[in-house]
Amino acid sequence: MANYRSNMRKNNGRTKAPGTPEVSRVRTPRMDKHEILATVTSLLGGKRLRLQCTDGTTRMGRIPGSRKKKMWIREGDIVIASPWEIQDSKADVIWKYTSPQVQWLERKGYL
Repeated sequence: MANYRSNMRKNNGRTKAPGTPEVSRVRTPRMDKHEILATVTSLLGGKRLRLQCTDGTTRMGRIPGSRKKKMWIREGDIVIASPWEIQDSKADVIWKYTSPQVQWLERKGYL
C-alpha cells in the first residue's frame, strides 16, 4: 500500500498508458543565437566530445560546468550546440534531446 500511495503522490494521481511517449514541448535551435543541431560521434574524455553538426562541419564540443552533472551524454545523442564566435571549430553543448523529442524532430523535418 505504501508503494501505491507514494507513486500516486509522485504523479498527482494521474495514470499514464505504458509505452506512450509524452512530448509536450520541444526546444528547437534558435537562429538568432547561432544554435545548431549536432550528433555526438565520440566522447573525448572529461567534458569534451566530438560533434557532427547539421551544417556539415565537425566540431569539438564541450559541456559547460553548470550542465556537466545534469546532462549525461552518450555517443549517438542529438544535442543543440552553440559554436564559439572566436573559433568556429569549437562549440558548447547547451541541450540534449530525449528519444521522443528526437522522433518529433524527425517528423517535423528538423533532422
